[in-house]
Amino acid sequence: MLPLIVIPARMAATRLPGKPLADIAGKPMIVRMVEIALATGLGPVVVAAGDAEIVRAVEAAGGRAVLTDPDLPSGTDRVFAALRAQDEAFGGDHDVIVNLQGDMPTITPSLVVEAVAALKDGADIATLVSPSDAAEDRDNPNVVKAIVAADGRALYFTRAAAPHGDGPVWRHVGIYVYTRDALERFVAAAPSPLELREKLEQLRALEMGMTIRAGVVADFPKGVDSPADLELARRVFAGLR
Repeated sequence: MLPLIVIPARMAATRLPGKPLADIAGKPMIVRMVEIALATGLGPVVVAAGDAEIVRAVEAAGGRAVLTDPDLPSGTDRVFAALRAQDEAFGGDHDVIVNLQGDMPTITPSLVVEAVAALKDGADIATLVSPSDAAEDRDNPNVVKAIVAADGRALYFTRAAAPHGDGPVWRHVGIYVYTRDALERFVAAAPSPLELREKLEQLRALEMGMTIRAGVVADFPKGVDSPADLELARRVFAGLR
């Protein structure tokens, strides 16, 4: 495997506008994400930026960023655009593409490494899940649940409380690891009916017949989607100083 880590980020956000540049312990959040990605040691890191301000912040910190079309419909499309723009610079031989979201500053480098390790047994895509017995997770539509077979294949993703019955729900951790071929096929396909209904783009891959494997981890790094989430991330980094 020759991984390339791409971090999609854009300034527009309904609940927290400008969050890629939000300060976390003295550095913009997007710079914190670049540091986490580099600490994995997996390979090169590039930010797929929807705005010039993000490019400037990353480059000022010594990172690499590429400006992508702000009208691209999703972070995955932004990842693919950055891959194409940087392919020649990276030699064009990276066969594994990590889509590391730009708003997960509490994710650890080790979790990113585990996500890449889950890309095995012929899988097209890998991701992570974390178990929870909490009712507030089971019943929260903002906590995406994965239905995972005993062999680690993800069968479905949903915002509903599932699966039914005793046992934990499997919270989806928003990181994706694609084979290059799978990423190319995914972005070339139109959004699928289930994807549009659940507002979960990974369902497009399942409807296309792709195999998604889910690695199980204990931690559940929460994305920054609100001012409260941002304050939590700031407290985490303050504790690391």
